[in-house]
Amino acid sequence: MFEGFYGNPHVVQALGRMVDAERIPHALLLAGPEGVGKATLARRLASGLLGHAAQIGKDDLSLPHNVQLVATREKWPADKRNEDPLLFASYPDFTTFAPDGPLRQISIEQMRLLKERAGFQPSSGRRSVFLIDHVDRANEQAANSLLKTLEEPPEHLLLILTAENAYDLLPTIRSRVVLFQLAPLPIGDIEAFLLERRSDSAPRRAALAMGSPGQAITLDLDLYDKRRAATFTLLRVAAGLEPFGAWMSYSEAISRSKTDKLEFYLKVLYVLLRDLLVLKAGSESPRNTDLAGELEVVAQRVSIQWIRKAARKTDELMSLLRRNIQKSIALDSLILELRGSDSKR
Repeated sequence: MFEGFYGNPHVVQALGRMVDAERIPHALLLAGPEGVGKATLARRLASGLLGHAAQIGKDDLSLPHNVQLVATREKWPADKRNEDPLLFASYPDFTTFAPDGPLRQISIEQMRLLKERAGFQPSSGRRSVFLIDHVDRANEQAANSLLKTLEEPPEHLLLILTAENAYDLLPTIRSRVVLFQLAPLPIGDIEAFLLERRSDSAPRRAALAMGSPGQAITLDLDLYDKRRAATFTLLRVAAGLEPFGAWMSYSEAISRSKTDKLEFYLKVLYVLLRDLLVLKAGSESPRNTDLAGELEVVAQRVSIQWIRKAARKTDELMSLLRRNIQKSIALDSLILELRGSDSKR
């Protein structure tokens, strides 16, 4: 069932042994960075238990028709989404609950529907499988509703949860699941994955994916370069290498855009900060090899303490994404905090 799955063989083997021994707990948590295959692994496991792999595969959230559906629902008013909670169920005994709405959250209405459907007997066989993708995006009410299902799960139900960070979940939820931690993949493995799929620019994609084959295969390099130009200017301004005015045209464009999300820029910023850190340490080459010389100039300007502070501030902004903060204001304030820092050399 896991043939062709890339990376994390220790998790794959453990799941395989669990299935072979028919000792499957009622709830699993697959945790790890975005794009390392958590939901794919969940669907593979469900296909092994239920069959009907082709139908279950139709619920892959990266497929164009599913991406379009989620994007369309972002424009719906909240009451319409609440009346019709988002789920995917191409095969009756496999159901996926995914983040919904402009803030991409798991809602209380979805978890109430999950609780209701949990009581339904399988249409065939003896098992139903529910996947809650990005359960770490459940709000407090939704998390508490899920907890009630986890406390008394029906015998026929297997719940598979995915999350980037297991410790973002309620301790009471973590205590009721079996955790499997997935790690980022080495660059060589991702490059092999891309070459097998005949992807263009495989070395660059592998370098920028930060261990995530999912991100590597879907990365729009032209769009990435546009966001990187803005984010690198942000870093240069924050380091005092350029005046604040150099950032303003980017800030205004980001503010006007309805499709560009703050999250996209923060992810690019993480890669650039990582590059600055390795240049300071002299331990390895930067991921953005074409910017190596310009990155070296910034690295010489700032201290490791400054890079750490920038990373902490980026973490803080990431934690606020589900609160609909203003993109340009958040990035402007990040620059101002770092420009005022006395940790620069």
